[in-house]
Amino acid sequence: MPELTRGDVWKAIAGENFMVIGMVSARGQARTAGVMHFVEDECLWFTTILDEWKARHISANPSVSVTVPIAKRIPFVPWVKIPAATITFAGEAHIVPVDQLSGAATRALLEGLDLGDESERGGLVAVRVRPTGDFVTYGVGVSVLGMRDTELARGRVPVAPGRAPALV
Repeated sequence: MPELTRGDVWKAIAGENFMVIGMVSARGQARTAGVMHFVEDECLWFTTILDEWKARHISANPSVSVTVPIAKRIPFVPWVKIPAATITFAGEAHIVPVDQLSGAATRALLEGLDLGDESERGGLVAVRVRPTGDFVTYGVGVSVLGMRDTELARGRVPVAPGRAPALV
């Protein structure tokens, strides 16, 4: 198991711009969506339209799961397919008015977007995801060859400082 710190995990998450968020609909059905995210203050942020299904599902049930894929490549041999490393965690998601985003989050998430149509469809909102429990990793902090050894490639880091990771 790699010796990862919370800081290592947050750095890896911040180094990516794509995540998959899993939600449960009001009818109890599982749904996932790929979104582009921004990291700030140990939370992940993304935007959506208030009237769209992501916002409706999160409003009905703020418990979510997140997976951040991290591409792995062999230098000078890019045609060799390597599975992505991953960071997965549970979290609480909350809808936030987009005007409450920080300047850095606004630039990262909204710069270059044409926001004209969104106002007609219910308005743009931000979603804040605060991780809970443990970060569960695979292939983070290990070499591509190290990913072949599942014991070596798996990791678990507590989201909150000073807490031991849960045993699975």
